Amino acid sequence: MKQDKRSFTAVISREDAWWVGFIIEIAGVNCQARTRKELLANLRSALKEALEIRRALSLALASEDYEEQTVVV
Repeated sequence: MKQDKRSFTAVISREDAWWVGFIIEIAGVNCQARTRKELLANLRSALKEALEIRRALSLALASEDYEEQTVVV
């Protein structure tokens, strides 16, 4: 199934020499970097990986005869 682009909320701040941030909607997606630009790239990469892993784990639990349906809120 084709995955559409989605938007997520990054909370970022400067803490001493580091930029730190996390994604509100997905627990466990957090990063740090020396620059704001690097932090956003790291968050994007970590979010993509987390979504791929969660999808793979969820589908592994599904029965062989499953259906995917898009739900919009």
